[in-house]
Amino acid sequence: MLESKSYIATPPGATIKEQLGNRGMTQKEFANRMGMSEKHISRLINGEVHLTPETAEKLEMVLGVPASFWNKLEAIYQEKLAKVKSENEMEKEKALAAKYPYNKIASWGMVPKTADWKKKIINLCKYFEVSSLKLLQNKELMPVACRKLSDTEKSTYIMMTLAQYAKIKARGIQTEPFCKETLQEKLKDIRALTLHKTRDFDDELAGILKSCGVALVYLPKIEGSFLHGISFYDNNTDKIVIGVTMRGKYADRFWFSLFHELSHVLKGHIYQREGTTGEDEKQADAMAAEILIPSERLKGFYQKQDYSFGAIQQLAESVKVGIGIVIGRLQNDRKIKQNQLNQYKIKYDDKAS
Repeated sequence: MLESKSYIATPPGATIKEQLGNRGMTQKEFANRMGMSEKHISRLINGEVHLTPETAEKLEMVLGVPASFWNKLEAIYQEKLAKVKSENEMEKEKALAAKYPYNKIASWGMVPKTADWKKKIINLCKYFEVSSLKLLQNKELMPVACRKLSDTEKSTYIMMTLAQYAKIKARGIQTEPFCKETLQEKLKDIRALTLHKTRDFDDELAGILKSCGVALVYLPKIEGSFLHGISFYDNNTDKIVIGVTMRGKYADRFWFSLFHELSHVLKGHIYQREGTTGEDEKQADAMAAEILIPSERLKGFYQKQDYSFGAIQQLAESVKVGIGIVIGRLQNDRKIKQNQLNQYKIKYDDKAS
């Protein structure tokens, strides 16, 4: 017997068992009288096999109950069974749907606004392009490299939501075929954009990345995401996608996140079927830090132990990177306090593609 909130599906086997009990007949004797194996009779009683019209005819002969009764009982069971499974499946889907930020997705215009949870499930399936939300547990559908401050269940579902957002938005971005060598060569040009004091670099940055085969998408902000950036290979469009947020709005965080994701691309982490590992993330951090401020230059600077604004400004100018990048690095390495010199760090306005 299977049941859900609204339905109970009782197999015809329950009635067969009741009939045998009334007659004091064992399953072994019954199997012999039916000309079937004990194993098959056991499965029939437990609802594990269909009660066929042929079996119904035999039941009429052995138990004296019309075949039409057994056929009708089987039809009712199959109907109820389908409803039970459907309702139970929908309950599971409802629990999964609740984990996604539906209202946010609706605010982006990607799903209709609704309070009906059944419609939410359908709309979420369409948004993620799957027939069932449970299929999203398969990491192979979208292996994603990402930089997060925290790894919670909530942030994971938000990350999946934003990855799909980036995937959809990237379809409208035309890029050249991806070329690792071109991207490697363009890193200095991208780093030079850190010197801009406003977001006037958006078109230039997007253009550089498109010439390398990378589609850049600015991700909308969602509380609880702890996300700075994501990157992945979309095999449907044969395109590499990078999504970045303006989380915290400080320029140094934006640029580090961007170079972190570019590092994943250059190291080939985005092609891994199960996504990135902790070691991959460390490697991407190290590479991003090296691109922004070469370790040899930073080592010499640290040896002098002069963390005055003038010295920091001189280092930034010598490596041709925004001063906020240097200040952020010193804060991260605990050479200066987290709130020290923040007035010299640039803040960007939030923006989503």
